[in-house]
Amino acid sequence: MSCRTRALVGLACAAVLLSVAACTTDHSDAEQPTRPQGSTTPVPATAGTVSGTAQPSLLKPPELDPGAILAGRQKVTTGNARIPYSKGRKGDSLTIAVGCQGEGKITVTVPPVHVSFPVECGADQVSTVSHEVALSGVERSGAVSVEASSAVRWSLTVGRGAPTEADPPGAG
Repeated sequence: MSCRTRALVGLACAAVLLSVAACTTDHSDAEQPTRPQGSTTPVPATAGTVSGTAQPSLLKPPELDPGAILAGRQKVTTGNARIPYSKGRKGDSLTIAVGCQGEGKITVTVPPVHVSFPVECGADQVSTVSHEVALSGVERSGAVSVEASSAVRWSLTVGRGAPTEADPPGAG
């Protein structure tokens, strides 16, 4: 199957799936599939701390998991942007954590490894999603591109670290 065909099939699948599971890739040297991580549940934007549990906030970019190394970051912004990230070690994964608020969606693309995913944003809620990319080529430096309407406020953090183990089929 050609790269273009795989990309079109991937995009068609992404349109059917929820934004949480809608990662696409047409990279033929894939070692592991892209795997969504983290919270995708909208949280009221005015929430601070509820019962001692910190809630996502667009006041700052999403946090990475403990042990992850910061590779790039974009503070709260609107519209389109390109966020460079630094080189990593061979075998590390690349994690892209995105928070957004405002009616609409954003599309996050990692051109060096041919991965993209949409994120649905709530009008009065903060939506946060994290995707881990464990494909050959993610150890190189590159940039994440974000397409967003001016009605959506978003922030992004890129991290590097050891890949998490994939869930076995049927788990979750």
